[in-house]
Amino acid sequence: MEAILLSPPILFVFFFFLLRFSSRWLSRYANKSPLDERALDAYACGQRNIENYVNPDYSQFFQYAFVFTVAHVMILVVATAPSSAQLLPIVYIITGMLTILIVFKR
Repeated sequence: MEAILLSPPILFVFFFFLLRFSSRWLSRYANKSPLDERALDAYACGQRNIENYVNPDYSQFFQYAFVFTVAHVMILVVATAPSSAQLLPIVYIITGMLTILIVFKR
């Protein structure tokens, strides 16, 4: 019975409803006043009415973040794989290496 209660789908449903009910209960304390005319204006570094607004481009950073994610998932699977499943870590390492090669292929 304990294994069923600790299974991921059951825990997901439990925490989903827990967060939903707590969100409704805490919404009583939320600010419900209407927004003033400057509420959605651009604001950076303590200055309003920014003329030279910079929007950074993270497109070059994406491939490094993707490789970082692939490497961490690969290490997590390999480190937590049961000793009886020896093929699974090998498949994950090969798949991760292929993914990294595809990302950095020019």
